[in-house]
Amino acid sequence: MPIPLGSNRIWSLAVLEIGIVLISIAHIVYCFKYNDLLLRYRWQKQLLIPAGLMLVYLCLQLLNWIPGIDTVDAYQTAQQLLKTFCFTLFILLLSQYCQQPKAIRWLLIAIILSGCLQAFYGTLLNLLQLDTSPIFGYHDGDRAKGSFVYQNHFANYLALCLSIAFGWLLSELKTTKKEFDLREMLIDLLSTLFSRKLILRLAIIIMVIGLILSRSRMGNAGFFTALGFVSLLSMFIYRRPPTLFKPLVVSIFILDLLIVGSIFGVDKLKQRLDDTSFSSETRDEVVFDSIPIIKQHLFTGTGGGSFYTVFPQYQPQFYSGFYDHAHNEYVQFLVEYGVVMTSVLGFWVLYAFWLACRTMYLRNNKLYKGVAFGCAMAIIHMLLHISVDFNLQSPSNALLFLTIITLCWLVRYLPSEITRAQKSSHQF
Repeated sequence: MPIPLGSNRIWSLAVLEIGIVLISIAHIVYCFKYNDLLLRYRWQKQLLIPAGLMLVYLCLQLLNWIPGIDTVDAYQTAQQLLKTFCFTLFILLLSQYCQQPKAIRWLLIAIILSGCLQAFYGTLLNLLQLDTSPIFGYHDGDRAKGSFVYQNHFANYLALCLSIAFGWLLSELKTTKKEFDLREMLIDLLSTLFSRKLILRLAIIIMVIGLILSRSRMGNAGFFTALGFVSLLSMFIYRRPPTLFKPLVVSIFILDLLIVGSIFGVDKLKQRLDDTSFSSETRDEVVFDSIPIIKQHLFTGTGGGSFYTVFPQYQPQFYSGFYDHAHNEYVQFLVEYGVVMTSVLGFWVLYAFWLACRTMYLRNNKLYKGVAFGCAMAIIHMLLHISVDFNLQSPSNALLFLTIITLCWLVRYLPSEITRAQKSSHQF
């Protein structure tokens, strides 16, 4: 998804959409050939309801059959309709083909590997200080961007991957408490060195380096805030928290943020935070100047993707930069879709967060509980980050976030993995 350019160009988005449509066609052919169901469970249909409502609403905006529900830019709304259709197919495929713990593990590997590759590539280009990127010739400046055009999209993508990596690492920790035994401790240490835990911990360090080098203020602040908030929340949710849970969280803050961050320039990020002021920022002015649009089209919006078209008509003065997005997803969704559709999508996200919390509380499967923790972290981070940026307008970030939303449903409703002993007892 993030290669190339975060799928945030028309041609790269087209490649991504074509791939999703082709796989969807293969899925339909398979279902007809083997008389299989397109959707196996009721919860899959519930998962797809908000996306289906979004498709219907975009069609109504384009067709203008109902007075008041229309668009000021039919071309952009048609593009949003096509993108939303492909995203809906993606959710369907993901929920259908990741219904086994093994498939979920492969999905987690793909997400973490993608984040590590982005972090490594972005860090390498930043440390080499090249004038332009070697492939598409983009100027990165002093901020890591990976294969993205915009450093905040890069930071948001890494933060989502980091959340999933931390959740999986959490699921690998033991939950049983034992008395102190030096021999047992040494055996556990050696087993850790050759287990998934070490690999996941190294992956987290690599991605934290990339996140810090992005110099994204809310990208960094949002991630560590989400980690602290969900960690604190889980203290009340988990019935049997992992033994090393608290030391792991502390190590992220101390080892990654302070020690690793000091090596890779966390002081520059701190300077950017200190220099931040409303007088030097114009993003807040864009938000305030968008309020009249929201008031005028409160319930129905101006049409999907139309912020780029409608905002200059309400802009009272010229800003220092050009704003084709609101740099606040809450404002942009209200402008384009109105309060009703925005509320439906918002409830969808909050319900996914609720499912993740319920999974941490009710389920005994360590993998599912760990993934739920990571998904809850990712949702909190995204809700914070989109208050000052437009990460959901990047197709790769939006699809990764939809993957996380889908994972919330998967780990809540899928049955646990059947062990060999259970299989033998069933067969007997």
